[in-house]
Amino acid sequence: MSNYEDIIKNNLQRLYSQIPADLAEKLPASQTDNGFLFSAFGESCHITPETIKIGDNAETGPAGIVISLYALQIDAVACQLTPFKAFREMPDSMPYVGAFASHTERVLIDHIDKIELEADRITQQFNGSQKERKDAGDFSFILYPLPKIALNYIFYRADDEFPATVTCLFSHNAAAFLPTDALADTSEYTSKKILDIL
Repeated sequence: MSNYEDIIKNNLQRLYSQIPADLAEKLPASQTDNGFLFSAFGESCHITPETIKIGDNAETGPAGIVISLYALQIDAVACQLTPFKAFREMPDSMPYVGAFASHTERVLIDHIDKIELEADRITQQFNGSQKERKDAGDFSFILYPLPKIALNYIFYRADDEFPATVTCLFSHNAAAFLPTDALADTSEYTSKKILDIL
């Protein structure tokens, strides 16, 4: 068993040892016979006392840790979308800023044209929406990698003066639902999933 699996199992034990009566409402999720079903990283996610499954597969890596932390830290408060926050505005984010920029934003730059073509499919998979605002780059969309955490991706194509860029912003109160390092992981896995969809 890997260290990741150990952490996931320990988190699940903590969750189920004192499980809130209203956990399904807080996540929010559908309650099943032995767990909770909701969407995570664009897939169906099922938490049980023994495991976390994304789709049909047990999640034994870092994404499983993020999901277990989300369930442990979940609060009754609703997701507050705006004003969106840059990652550097999150508490104690400085050690993770470089990795966030590399693994969440820059990794998408070479794929901007394809992402725009597939924007409908991407937003549908993440229960998201496309934005049509003048201040939202050349195009943008909002994705929900977890039910109460939204990511606002803003895309700028290259022009004669500036290179292409991608910006990823977090819903205003995302830090209420995950610690900062897990928020960095959340956006990284979301960007990876965008590339998988392409």
